[in-house]
Amino acid sequence: MNSDLSKLIGTTSNARLRLRLLAVSHFIDGKNRTEIASFLKVSRLSVNKWIKAYLDFGVEGLVEKPHTGRPSRLTIEQKKHLKEYVTSNAIKPEGGRLQGSDITQFILDEFDISYQPSGVYRLLHELNLSWITTRSKHPKQSEEAQESFKKIPNRNDP
Repeated sequence: MNSDLSKLIGTTSNARLRLRLLAVSHFIDGKNRTEIASFLKVSRLSVNKWIKAYLDFGVEGLVEKPHTGRPSRLTIEQKKHLKEYVTSNAIKPEGGRLQGSDITQFILDEFDISYQPSGVYRLLHELNLSWITTRSKHPKQSEEAQESFKKIPNRNDP
């Protein structure tokens, strides 16, 4: 049984799981929990929890559970609506770009939920929206005028 743990310790890429497996391996080898904690430079309480999890559930008990965190303040439908708004209004027809303050105001007006600027940018990252934008264009700029300007010779032309 300890050889299975040794193989698992050698093959796992998760450092936390490896440490827990080492603790269990030392426990199976007959070391006491205080010695194991001293060897691995962790608290005795952690070693106790890991060994109890292993004895109750096996190796699966040592695998870290997903951290769910706080639930989002916006529903999935609201996030879809926000993404549609941002993608359709990223470039304003009157010139300029959509700013974080504009998105904050939209969320407040549309969903009656208040967000800090950092929360808005985190939310945009979660929606896979990059905050890097192209250079803005003036609403009155003319492509023909730019092309004709490029054809004007200057002193440095050969």
